[in-house]
Amino acid sequence: METPRIMIADDDKKTRDFVAAFLSYKGYHVFQAFDGQDALQKIELNDVQMVITDIMMPRVNGLEFIKQLKSIRPEIVTIAYSAFANHEMTANLLKAGAFFYLEKPFNLEELETHVKRGLEHQALQSKSFRSKPCIKNRALLNNIIGESEKMLSLFEMVEKVATSDSTVLIQGESGTGKELVARAIHDLSNRASKNFVAVNCAAIPDELLESELFGHVKGSFTGAVATRIGRFEMADKGTLFLDEIGDMKANLQVKLLRVLQSRELEPVGATRSKKVDVRIIAATNQNLDQMVVSKAFREDLYYRLSVIPIVLPPLREREADIGLLLNSFLEKFNKSKQRKVQGFDKQVMEILTNYEWPGNVRELENLVERLVIIKGNGVLTFQDLPEKYRGGRSAISRGEQVTLPEDGFCLNSAVEEFENRLILQALEKSGGNKKEAAELLNLKRTTLIEKLKKKKLVYGETPFPP
Repeated sequence: METPRIMIADDDKKTRDFVAAFLSYKGYHVFQAFDGQDALQKIELNDVQMVITDIMMPRVNGLEFIKQLKSIRPEIVTIAYSAFANHEMTANLLKAGAFFYLEKPFNLEELETHVKRGLEHQALQSKSFRSKPCIKNRALLNNIIGESEKMLSLFEMVEKVATSDSTVLIQGESGTGKELVARAIHDLSNRASKNFVAVNCAAIPDELLESELFGHVKGSFTGAVATRIGRFEMADKGTLFLDEIGDMKANLQVKLLRVLQSRELEPVGATRSKKVDVRIIAATNQNLDQMVVSKAFREDLYYRLSVIPIVLPPLREREADIGLLLNSFLEKFNKSKQRKVQGFDKQVMEILTNYEWPGNVRELENLVERLVIIKGNGVLTFQDLPEKYRGGRSAISRGEQVTLPEDGFCLNSAVEEFENRLILQALEKSGGNKKEAAELLNLKRTTLIEKLKKKKLVYGETPFPP
């Protein structure tokens, strides 16, 4: 077995030598770099599986280094460390692609544990990144619409991972199409002829979810009048899609981890285990990296689920795809609703292309369905748009000049939309922490909470206040 190769990047030579000496003693092949730029240059010449990096470095700091590294060598696992930790820094590092974050001074045994886990993760993940990217099966991806660079990269990723049996974790905002991607992976896999079974972990009451997943035997609890197989058995030899996995309670996380490790399940009330052969695809709109840090989600389960992580881009980062989506949904609803809407005029197309789409593709689809039903025929114009889409929110939030339409403009609506956008951005930046969000907005926490109640604003899929 080839000795794992690890790069240490740190401008502090004493720390760098200390960590390198420890890892060399543990049997790893270690390279050293004095900052991020030096590390990037050396990685071009040396094949490494892992990079351990300080954050505070000259020229290219740790965060920027991780971003650049992930863009050129996404298969390399990174562990970051710093003596200047805070919530925002940790969130940014994990979002950039860091596998784990350690605070200095760190325990060497803890470092070794995460090095081992990271290398296991890298070995599993690398199996799915060996073939040259080539989109051959677009026919099976037709339900996912897009020609932007990010979507083409997504199609390539789906095609690569589909042929393996590795567990996939799909992350993305609500409405980005996580289940469509999961179905595409199944349809392109060797399990395509077997069942694709979807379970929304947030939609099933906690007390029933265990029985729903693993089944139960007759008489195991009140109401269990007959033996019933669970979703795992329904998906045997096929694919099980666990949507909203971040909402799963701790006790079920333990049981799910056991099934993933042993490939055996135990129905509620049963005395014997059953073997199952199921590929797991999980999805969530929550930030599992942060949930692991806050102990809200099991770290060991997270590593089992995220063997192959896929992050779906929000629609606001896919501006080139909005026209394609609008025309595709227009054709779909003209046919299903028996309407004859001819298209969108230039002004409407521009407004909808520049809109930020907090509800992503789902919101866009719902809007087109509404417009088609109400309009019936002809070309969609500015007057056909619901008021919230006329307000120029996207232009205001980007600091651009807003042109007053000839038929007037609702100032109150625009100001309301602008305020809502700032509040949601503050909540997003603070990870949903209302105290931190209020500080960013220079408001009292109680004032922010009252605004959230009054406006009935929603961050992600979680209403505020809870």
